[in-house]
Amino acid sequence: MSSTENGQWYPPEWPERIRALAAGELTPVAPRRAATVMLLRDTPAGPAVHMLRRRTSMAFAGGAYAYPGGAVDPRDTRATDSTGPADARWAERFGTDEATARSVVCAAVRETFEEAGVLLAGPDPHTVVADTTGADWEADRAALVAHELSFADFLNRRNLVLRADLLGAWARWITPEFEKRRYDTYFFVAALPEGQRTGNASTEADATVWVRPEEAAAGYDRGELLMMPPTIAALRELLPYATAAEALAAAGDRDLTPVLARARLEAGEIVLSWPGHDEFTKRIDSA
Repeated sequence: MSSTENGQWYPPEWPERIRALAAGELTPVAPRRAATVMLLRDTPAGPAVHMLRRRTSMAFAGGAYAYPGGAVDPRDTRATDSTGPADARWAERFGTDEATARSVVCAAVRETFEEAGVLLAGPDPHTVVADTTGADWEADRAALVAHELSFADFLNRRNLVLRADLLGAWARWITPEFEKRRYDTYFFVAALPEGQRTGNASTEADATVWVRPEEAAAGYDRGELLMMPPTIAALRELLPYATAAEALAAAGDRDLTPVLARARLEAGEIVLSWPGHDEFTKRIDSA
């Protein structure tokens, strides 16, 4: 279900689940940690961002545009050979422990490779892999997706270090308590490494696009591009930056306070809101 004015997506079962939560008949599912990355590349008209369109057949957010990302794999904590901010600095930035911080950063890099074919890693702390195409790379990517290979083992096999310094933490959103599938998602920004190119490597996506944030936001506003609130919010937050480097530089000052949707009953309606993001407020008939 989406609004008629724009492309905001939310599931049709939410009103029923919101009522059940309010009545104490629904126990919230614990959210899984996840990471997603807004890959940026510069164009003459300004930075463009890489987006995936989720398959319309998917039960959750089918047809919606999103960024490469997914849940943290328990094995992601093993990817300790990295360069960039130390685990302690990421932990302080995230307000969590070092192992959790390490796993989130690793998940961001792993998911970007799994879903977009882009690898933020290199043979040393100062370089990045220039080409990730070819049958051998695809075999490793497929093994990662199938959970047959951990990201740590993948990096070790290829003598690569994870380039955590290429990531900038951007935002944090937690799926509402009334949703069946819940994620505590950390959003990152990163520039597309020179020489690499994106591809539609995700089994969950039927299309990919490089699009300028203002164009994608305009498509959402016209109701042509379907997006979940965190996706369009992050997209709008990219608008002030003229280059990918500017966006990355701004990431260090970003507020990572989690955004969690709230719902209340008011005059026969369910009022759904996201604190700090008034544009997503929805009034739904509670009958």
